[in-house]
Amino acid sequence: MPSALQTLRRVFGFDSFRGAQAEIIGHVVAGGDALVLMPTGGGKSLCYQLPALLRPGMAVVVSPLIALMQDQVAALQQAGVRAAFLNSTLDAATAAEIERQLREGQLDLIYVAPERLLNPRFLALLDFLATRQGIALFAIDEAHCVSQWGHDFRPEYIQLAVLHQRWPDVPRIALTATADTLTRREIVERLGLDAARVFVSSFDRPNIRYSVVERDNPRRQLLDFLSAHRGEAGIVYCLSRRKVDETADWLREQGIAALPYHAGLDAANRQQHQQRFQREDGVVMVATIAFGMGIDKPDVRFVAHLDLPKSLEAYYQETGRAGRDGEPAEAWMTYGLNDVVVHRGRIEESTAGEDQKRIERGKLDALLAWCETMHCRRRSLLSYFGEESGPCGNCDTCLEPPVAWDGTIAAQKAMSAALRTGQRFGAGHLIDILRGKLTDKVQMFRHQQLPTFAAGAELDEADWRSVFRQLLATGLLCADVEAHGALRLTDAARPVLKGEQSLRLRRRRPAGRGHGKESAPATRRDSLQTALDDSSQALFELLRQWRAETARSQGVPAYVILHDRSLRELALRRPLNRDELLEIPGIGAAKVDRYAEALLALMP
Repeated sequence: MPSALQTLRRVFGFDSFRGAQAEIIGHVVAGGDALVLMPTGGGKSLCYQLPALLRPGMAVVVSPLIALMQDQVAALQQAGVRAAFLNSTLDAATAAEIERQLREGQLDLIYVAPERLLNPRFLALLDFLATRQGIALFAIDEAHCVSQWGHDFRPEYIQLAVLHQRWPDVPRIALTATADTLTRREIVERLGLDAARVFVSSFDRPNIRYSVVERDNPRRQLLDFLSAHRGEAGIVYCLSRRKVDETADWLREQGIAALPYHAGLDAANRQQHQQRFQREDGVVMVATIAFGMGIDKPDVRFVAHLDLPKSLEAYYQETGRAGRDGEPAEAWMTYGLNDVVVHRGRIEESTAGEDQKRIERGKLDALLAWCETMHCRRRSLLSYFGEESGPCGNCDTCLEPPVAWDGTIAAQKAMSAALRTGQRFGAGHLIDILRGKLTDKVQMFRHQQLPTFAAGAELDEADWRSVFRQLLATGLLCADVEAHGALRLTDAARPVLKGEQSLRLRRRRPAGRGHGKESAPATRRDSLQTALDDSSQALFELLRQWRAETARSQGVPAYVILHDRSLRELALRRPLNRDELLEIPGIGAAKVDRYAEALLALMP
């Protein structure tokens, strides 16, 4: 039997494993169960694809997303692996043909949705295969879908414990990029993985630059940010469908190839937009969180949030769709006072039980604290997932360290204004009181006698919004949903209000800083093309054109043919024969057989 490293080189065109891949693969090949927590872009798929090729029998991969399984199967077929998928997109004749191939042992991997897997007819087919050529392994991808607390919950995933009950000798590998302890525990309990070895990789994505800017003029801020990413693929997340549609329309008016994606679009439109994003260069997808899970596009250069996500787990997962190729990418977000009120309102108004609401409140608090941190964002993010690190030097707080100030008196004024007005008003009205700028004559008459009226004239409106936002983020104030977002003091506010405890706040950045232009990372070309002289650059573009045409003719995404990194190596090394082609990362034997003639013909 060939070794894992030999198979990696021959099939996938790589000379070495990354991180814990070799250890995971060896464990599964030997028949052990595994739970693999690895960041997006960390190489999870190889952890079950290689054991599938090295163990006898056929591997079954459970995947919740049609687009993901289709792209992964296309990539495996390009590498010469006998892979197929069974899902609702296939007509009856095609599905019957794939089932015939299964019965006759003509496939190495089969990708199925959990609903299909749990169908009695398919379970019976697996029984048949187990007694014939055998089942190599079960891979449960996106295993966090088993978590009832998560927004990607799939009830069918809970029933996947049947795999161990029905075929106890077949190894299982569950994989996820979601790292929180609660989800990890649920995966183990619900899938019966108590005896599985747990592999936790570093969740650091050092190529991603994290930036959070205070919301001022979000469209202008977004456009400033996108000016550093012209012609590059990216995702812009919005909270509502309406905002998605309006933002996509506006971006197109600015000359940016933007498409909307949300559950309110019909299935045909969603599929068309997703395919364009996957298969064309430079498309920007404006989406709700309905888009992105399982997206396998490696060259997404940015993820922008125009609204606050639900939690740090959601933020990590959504931003993890950027830079899967390891090249520089950016995660950028605008954040404002209203985000806090909206998210707290959604939690309180939901029909969830009190236990779940408590968990969701805690997650939101952790996200708000991260937004307002004065320390390294990457370090804070990794710490949340239980991983320690030093300052990264590649986030906004490292590159432009925030200035802290003694905000005790300002906080006392803000809380006093809320208290003296009966805790019945939101931040906007309280700021008007503090600045002595009430426009409503009746309200002015009622409130201008308060000690806090005009007591905060030393700060402008934006500064006061920053103060109130931080008081909400630190839990000294809370928004009363039933009172339309009225701000109320919490028990934690008492020591500060009485002067028994001081409070350090983050000073707001002056307008015009941190709004996109200054915080943008080095452009992709700085990273990808510094090693390419003019002739190599011309060859790289020629190779990209060939790849696009080849992908179009085969109806697959361009990266399924070859990644940018492989094209760049081709442009640099300029191989002259098949053996030299095999030395290019990402080019295995099957791709040499398929593309050697065309690629060598392009070499000068």
